[in-house]
Amino acid sequence: MSTDHRALHGAVLRWYDAHARELPWRSESATPWAVLVSEFMLQQTPVSRVLPVYEQWLERWPTPAALAEEPAGEAVRAWGRLGYPRRALRLHAAAVAIVERHGGEVPSDHQALRALPGIGDYTAAAVATFAFGQRHPVLDTNVRRVFGRLVTGVELPPTSVTAAERALATELLPDDDSAPAWSVAVMELGALVCTAGKPECERCPVQHDCAWQAAGRPAYDGPPRRAQAWAGTDRQCRGRLMAVVRDSDGPVPSSRLAEAWHEPAQQARCLASLVDDGLLVRVSTDAYALP
Repeated sequence: MSTDHRALHGAVLRWYDAHARELPWRSESATPWAVLVSEFMLQQTPVSRVLPVYEQWLERWPTPAALAEEPAGEAVRAWGRLGYPRRALRLHAAAVAIVERHGGEVPSDHQALRALPGIGDYTAAAVATFAFGQRHPVLDTNVRRVFGRLVTGVELPPTSVTAAERALATELLPDDDSAPAWSVAVMELGALVCTAGKPECERCPVQHDCAWQAAGRPAYDGPPRRAQAWAGTDRQCRGRLMAVVRDSDGPVPSSRLAEAWHEPAQQARCLASLVDDGLLVRVSTDAYALP
């Protein structure tokens, strides 16, 4: 490791010590299961929306076994309005697998984590790092943006993780026991300071070492990055239909679901897709329920 890397680590870690948010999944008392739950919930969802659902979830299901004992539909119901409810099904499936394969304990081995349902490279690395103190590159969107600006000099990272990004993240990892703290510190720096839209470079602890800053903060010139639409989309329609069933005590008749969306063809298409995804089940010829 170069002297420059040690200086970089020191600056970011000191900043984190002074500015880190107190979040329950970062607490020393957080179990590996709590860390895993947080990682599922935080995918594409702001911390402020995750916190209340996370706390209710762990109060009800403090262990993988507690969740695995209940139907998957209860996980979908408890997921509420966090969005992307397939994550709830995957988290339930992961809990079942943890019980069946690992005696109810979240595995510490990276490959065993990666083999669980719904867990990809990022989540496996994050849980191994934050729950078990291991040394893995943890590449979420915030980290990729920080490294892209700091080292590569680009405003925004590619749309998907590249081999070069993985190599850079691995190179920048401290080779001592501060590696987990470094990973969460860089993530926090991207979330609070080196943000996508309005980075506050004057608050950055490594602004004088930043390649993007030195280059005059050139604008992103890669492939177009389209903001996700919401109004009138299938995502909105699916959300409306899910809300009706989730908030009901029992099966919901088709006629009530038809009233939830103004466009019949889109409503029918989205209802069919929810059944295909396993988020709803057809319990009779004209009624639907959670799985």
